Amino acid sequence: MTTLFAFYVLIWPALTLGVLALICRAVWRDRRKAREEHRELV
Repeated sequence: MTTLFAFYVLIWPALTLGVLALICRAVWRDRRKAREEHRELV
């Protein structure tokens, strides 16, 4: 049971890091596209 609880606790930072990486990748892609089109990101 302790191992299962430890896995449950440790999986959240990994999931959070994955979501953060996904968001950063999308913003980077949008920023690059905006720069190519000579317009602002926002």
